[in-house]
Amino acid sequence: MRFSSASRLQPKGAFHVSKGVLKALFILATLVLVLISPNLAPQDPYKLIIADRLQAPSLEHWLGTDHLGRDLLSRIIAGIRTTVGNSLLILAISLLIGVSLGLLSGFLGGFYDLVFKRTVDAFMTLPDYIFAIVLSGLLGPGLINLLFAIISIKWVGYARLVRSVVLLEKEKEYVALATLSGLSSVRIVFKHILPHTIGNVLVLASLDLGKIILMIASLSYIGLGPQPPAAEWGSMLNEGRVYFNTAPHLMLAPGLAIMLTVLLANILGDRLRDRYDIKTKERD
Repeated sequence: MRFSSASRLQPKGAFHVSKGVLKALFILATLVLVLISPNLAPQDPYKLIIADRLQAPSLEHWLGTDHLGRDLLSRIIAGIRTTVGNSLLILAISLLIGVSLGLLSGFLGGFYDLVFKRTVDAFMTLPDYIFAIVLSGLLGPGLINLLFAIISIKWVGYARLVRSVVLLEKEKEYVALATLSGLSSVRIVFKHILPHTIGNVLVLASLDLGKIILMIASLSYIGLGPQPPAAEWGSMLNEGRVYFNTAPHLMLAPGLAIMLTVLLANILGDRLRDRYDIKTKERD
């Protein structure tokens, strides 16, 4: 009993700080892995050895080789930068655009908010995947066009979420007191209102990361993403489809990579949602 009583009296700050440090280290490790992933590959992921094509997993090639004799494990590792790295880039740009526009619309109100709301409503009527496929098809295959197509639809959710939070927060007493104390609108937004949106945005972003990874892989699977010989998990699935009966590892390896990455992103989103106890209420 004494031990548990003493444990209850332990300051909670140290636990929260260490938890925050671990989360920061995890995010940093993920970014570093994305940046240096090609250097971690045991072999050259783009080296063609036709004599070694369609080999089964072995000690030399842990996941086997593809139809051009390239080491599959090396291509999976190189695909981290292409698939996950570009997903993080899309997420960062979407956050920058969406949060900025949501803050402006919610705080300024009036005509700006009316135009913003009508624009967002128009985008919200379009399914994410259909919009990205149509726009990518119009622009043509390629990584830059793929990034532009997905960012064009993904910023909307963050802008809409931030606007709803700002509309709720700006009428609270602490904002009125900050205004009476002479703080500028910019300082009120960044010092008082923006911190209240961070929890909501983090939860949505972590849950959205898995969707963006799936979207990139899906568009690459149908030929609208990075073009060969780029190591991208979706295009690797498409390349292995023809050989599924004779070399199923060509589809299983990138498929498992996509599944595990999306699963980890969703688990992180669920933990953040529980941590911040998000109960978002929209206000028109």
